[in-house]
Amino acid sequence: MAVVRGALGARKLISDNPALALLRQQNAPVAVAILGEHLAGERRELPASELFEAVEADLTELRDTGQFDLPQTAVQYVRAWLSAGFLIRRAGASREELYALTEGALSAIRFIQELTSPRTTVTESRLSTIVERVHRLTVDTDPDTTRRIEALRAEREKIDTQIARLQAGEDDTLPEESAVERAIDALALAAELPEDFARLRTQLEEINRRLRAQLIEDPESRGTVLDDIFAGVDVLAQSEAGKSFSAFYSLVLDPERTAALEDDIDQLLARPFARRLTPGQRYSLRRLLPAMQDSSAEIYQVMTSFSRSLRRFVQSEELAEDRRVNDLIRQALTEANGVFAAGTPPFRKMRVQLNLTSVPVTNLSGMRLHNPSDSASAEDVQTVEAPEADLAALQQQVREAEIDREELVAKVNAVLVEHGASTIGEVLRHYPATQGAASVVGLLVLAEEQATRTEAGRTETVTWEPVNLTENDDAGQPALRTGTIPLYLFERTVV
Repeated sequence: MAVVRGALGARKLISDNPALALLRQQNAPVAVAILGEHLAGERRELPASELFEAVEADLTELRDTGQFDLPQTAVQYVRAWLSAGFLIRRAGASREELYALTEGALSAIRFIQELTSPRTTVTESRLSTIVERVHRLTVDTDPDTTRRIEALRAEREKIDTQIARLQAGEDDTLPEESAVERAIDALALAAELPEDFARLRTQLEEINRRLRAQLIEDPESRGTVLDDIFAGVDVLAQSEAGKSFSAFYSLVLDPERTAALEDDIDQLLARPFARRLTPGQRYSLRRLLPAMQDSSAEIYQVMTSFSRSLRRFVQSEELAEDRRVNDLIRQALTEANGVFAAGTPPFRKMRVQLNLTSVPVTNLSGMRLHNPSDSASAEDVQTVEAPEADLAALQQQVREAEIDREELVAKVNAVLVEHGASTIGEVLRHYPATQGAASVVGLLVLAEEQATRTEAGRTETVTWEPVNLTENDDAGQPALRTGTIPLYLFERTVV
């Protein structure tokens, strides 16, 4: 029976698992390469327009090799990957949708990457990690305090012995080979975090759907869930996935731990053995903490958004409406089952009045196929030569349509070099806003990203000259504009 159970489980896994489904795709190499390049690196999600553009460029490059048959467009491939469960689509801060990889796609891509660049798994570092974790678990779970005290004393004696050896001048620094092994093992553990975050997000979405379904369909569980929500209990945070993430998030936000980790990473990268790591490994080590913080912040926002939407769902009329629709559906299904159970013949006259549809019904003989020639132009198409493009006019149109970030960055850095730490108003006094209000908005965006916000409530007044306006004051000069903005302080070079 164990073999049968194992075979059935394996068949179901091979049939349903998204990771294996991705590897079974006809264009699996293309999907793994493109999705891994754009969504499995430091950036985990992309706006739809950026993803379509990047995929189209990759498809063109792959077609030029002559080794891949890729007849569809980027949009078609992305939509196919979305339908197959390799991508998830969610609303972004703007109106544009964001695309990200699912847990299964991340697993498939990481599996291929590990096969492409296999690492030595049987290492002293990995064995030491296993032994140390088993020992620590044994000590921490021992109910006998006497044995725990003895274990801690043994550890202290070991540490005291090591200190004495160092004080005596004995150098037992870890060899470079072992140091490289441990660094690679640490990076391998960190590489599994994106997949864990994707799995956690999927779990939170499933918990959110299940709670909503319980509130609508399960009368017995409504009371408990509703009581918790009205009592202010965050049911998502209290779930097993929510508790696990909350513990992780508190560690990532602990200032003492994060400062210690940053200091450790700086020291490691300065050690001689770090030169034996690849540039990618050194970059991953440098970005270890920011990557964990960014992913954690994203999951925290997801969990907070779900909790708020669930509370709004309960406190608004939406829950009552959904319950009413669910009751009507159940009532209709019950009546339908009763009719079929009674063996009602299909020609029996029913006591049900159906409203006619608003869609007009016409005879098929009255329908006529569309003829494209009916809308064709009777006149010959005339070719008009396009005038030569005015480069200056095009550049001006671009400046009017977009904020010149490079110009603003250069101005802020110039003010920092010449005058030191400065506010937005001081930057505008030295370098007027060439794009009017757009320059002020661009400086605010830069400040929110890279400047220091002063005390809450502190503001400053800025002045700029509008562009593309003909309004003048009494002296015939262009009318100035004035606004009050939060007080930010640029203290370091911006990028």
